[in-house]
Amino acid sequence: MYVVAITGGIGSGKTTIANQFAALGIEVVDADVIAREVVEPGSPALAAIVSHFGSDILNAQGELDRRALRDRIFNHQEEKLWLNALLHPLIRQEMLRQCAAASSPYCLLVVPLLVENRLTGLADRVLVIDVDEETQIERTCRRDGVSRAQAEAILASQASRAERLAAADDVLDNQSGTSETIQARILALHETYLVFASQQARQL
Repeated sequence: MYVVAITGGIGSGKTTIANQFAALGIEVVDADVIAREVVEPGSPALAAIVSHFGSDILNAQGELDRRALRDRIFNHQEEKLWLNALLHPLIRQEMLRQCAAASSPYCLLVVPLLVENRLTGLADRVLVIDVDEETQIERTCRRDGVSRAQAEAILASQASRAERLAAADDVLDNQSGTSETIQARILALHETYLVFASQQARQL
């Protein structure tokens, strides 16, 4: 399976772009969705998290309180490392399984922290959704109802714009132009990926 990884900083519009590829018939594997699935009630990962952090990490429905967990680990590097060591192998394994099972000509792997977690090797090609940092901050504040300081702290915890662009095979400008212009860019990338996937299939 030819895999195109799509990434971008918070507020860049990754989900919206991925949905447009899905509308073209491309299967989407989303790391954030998988990250939620591996900690569902009854999962071994959730049991380990509760054992480590305590039952107050759960909400009233017995589900992981992701905001409480985020607050717990945000300024505690050792706790963040512990959690990553637990969850990242599980998430990676499921991402690979879903990519291998995809039946579209190529599949789209959506990984917000692709660069940060050094996962570019999972994909044949990396597509970065690019907007400037001020746009990221404005969109994040508007979408998530957080303060500017909170949005800036999230940005600071992620790879820089320059680091993401350095890892890119393709860059989609999701800031300038109309929605029609951006749609045309997506269609052009889609056609390119169909060609690459076909070439790879012939070589196998």
